[in-house]
Amino acid sequence: MNIDHLKLFVRLAMTHNISQAGQELGISPAVASAHINKLEQTLGVRLLHRTTRKVSLTEEGKAFLPHAEDVLSSVDAACAAVGAGEASIRGTLRVTAPASFGRMHLLPALADFFKRHPELTLDLRLSDNIVDLVEGGFDIAIRNAQLKDSSLIARKLATDNRIVCASPAYLAEYGTPKTPDELKHHQCINLMGLEGWIFDTPQGRRNIKPPGRLRIDNGEAMRDACSAGIGLAINSTWSVYQLLEQGKLVQVLTDYPLVSDADIWAVYPSSRLLAPKVRAFIDYFSEWFGNQPYWDKSERQIIVM
Repeated sequence: MNIDHLKLFVRLAMTHNISQAGQELGISPAVASAHINKLEQTLGVRLLHRTTRKVSLTEEGKAFLPHAEDVLSSVDAACAAVGAGEASIRGTLRVTAPASFGRMHLLPALADFFKRHPELTLDLRLSDNIVDLVEGGFDIAIRNAQLKDSSLIARKLATDNRIVCASPAYLAEYGTPKTPDELKHHQCINLMGLEGWIFDTPQGRRNIKPPGRLRIDNGEAMRDACSAGIGLAINSTWSVYQLLEQGKLVQVLTDYPLVSDADIWAVYPSSRLLAPKVRAFIDYFSEWFGNQPYWDKSERQIIVM
């Protein structure tokens, strides 16, 4: 059984598009179709339903898929065991990530990543929409929310500490809140889906629904509105650390930390063994961010009012 045929079948199962799957493996649609026909002839079963727009797995295809993935994983593991692991880190890696985080913290690291893995190419989609990992044919998704899909595996890359901040101009005009309850006297910028601000207080957790005239569905726009003096807002330190260092934003309510379980995760489909290119990406960025990411370094001077 041809390993390349199995690779194509697995990519087809993820992309549902024979042209896209073939392109990712460097072959034409005609050759890709011939490879699948040969695989079906070898097995004696039909693996795919074909239409003019896309392909889907037959029941036999669905049953065969996990075994094909196991075979490919075993081949990768065998190569790694004899020192050919680095040589197997090649091909196309498809990654999706939040737009702001990707621009600020993934792109600056890619030059060194490509130097380490010159045979690897990267298809990177930056979007704030939650993309279906399998349906979209992605190998990895970078997310900063809890994992809900039990068919996926998540590895923590970095912390996602969140703080309340405001611009110096806003605080000069409206004053600085000293306790969470004082937020009712302020203008707050709310991110849609995060209207409740939960604080850890000496009396226990305090859930505040702060007033405000602005609700936004984009974290980067919320940060910019906060910096423009429109109001107080919750921001991730990875998003605002430079503005804090420059004094354009000020952290407030430092004695009342926000309660949050958010972190930066690398999410990938469940499989018995991890593909070398996926492992290489995750290991690299785990090392890049480290146990304490550069946006949360304790020695960084932050102005607190």
